[in-house]
Amino acid sequence: MIQRFTMGYRNSTDVFVIGGGPAGLATAIAAARLGMRVTVADSERPPIEKACGEGLMPDGLAALRELGVEPGQGDCFPFRGIRFLERGAAVDASFPNGTALGIRRTALHGIMAEYAAAAGVELRWQTTVDGLGRDSVRIGGGSVVCRWIVGADGGDSRVRRWAGLDSFARDSLRFGFRRHYRVAPWSDCMELYWDTGCQVYCTPVAPEEVCVAVISPDRRLRLDQALTRFPALARRLDGLPCGDAERGAISATRKLRRVWRGNLALVGDASGSVDAITGEGLCLAFRQSAALARCLVAGDLARYQAEHRRISRLPEFMADFMLLTAAHGRLRRRAMDALVSRPAVFRNMLAMHVGALSPLAFAGNALALGWSMLVA
Repeated sequence: MIQRFTMGYRNSTDVFVIGGGPAGLATAIAAARLGMRVTVADSERPPIEKACGEGLMPDGLAALRELGVEPGQGDCFPFRGIRFLERGAAVDASFPNGTALGIRRTALHGIMAEYAAAAGVELRWQTTVDGLGRDSVRIGGGSVVCRWIVGADGGDSRVRRWAGLDSFARDSLRFGFRRHYRVAPWSDCMELYWDTGCQVYCTPVAPEEVCVAVISPDRRLRLDQALTRFPALARRLDGLPCGDAERGAISATRKLRRVWRGNLALVGDASGSVDAITGEGLCLAFRQSAALARCLVAGDLARYQAEHRRISRLPEFMADFMLLTAAHGRLRRRAMDALVSRPAVFRNMLAMHVGALSPLAFAGNALALGWSMLVA
């Protein structure tokens, strides 16, 4: 159960984190483990829901475990790899660095809140932050003095606007909708179904539950309409009971010019994001959180800017590559045919995607893929 807190809050702290989602809690846990006093405030209360694909890739699991958090508690479902499907063709590969984990966003959030409380983080749920001072955060007519302020309040971050960091080098949006079906997972992979203009993801999240999501540039394309493009999947899901109502979210490709100013830093979606097609959003947030905590202890947020760029580089590249392929049907079909004929290339591509193979080491495979596409 989530720990309940009294109103005996402290009026000063080392780090004040605005936003108690996974990115905010990860930052709080990382900073607390390094000996800092940390306070987190969020206007909601756990477990906080958000529409997402709900798959933690092996690199994301490793990043979370490096924070001391073990997410494999309660209902969840390990899966071995990724399968691409399009027009009757399919190719899959296993992760080279362990299994991934499907887990409901609410379950993950509850676990992280428990770990934060155990680490000594002061959690102020249902608490709205009204504004920022130079060395303080304003709450309900009062204030909390702090040395560092962290904005972890999501893609539409108020903290980012307050700090004057709302300047984008890149900003584009797609739209996602997801629903949970009560059914035993039919695959030991996360499945990604491709069509021009949209993708549908199926992620096993529990022994009797699968998360199905669609992402596209069209805000009007809902899941039921998208499923008509994938008849085999639609037949599989037809008549199954749903665990909840359809829920939507924005999938942003967003790069900020700066992620810090003065004593304030941004983390998670507040600091920019890659398209959900990569499945790397949570991994990015966890790695950013660990880097930010180290930089807070060192008193060097300029170093955090450099770390943030380094951490984001590969996911940004993979998102661009996958979105380019998604947008062009002929290119995608040639790529799919080439991957089916050269499954080792797909295995190495997946290995690079989850950080187990460097882009330089993958270069020869990329040439092989390009040649296969030319002769397909």
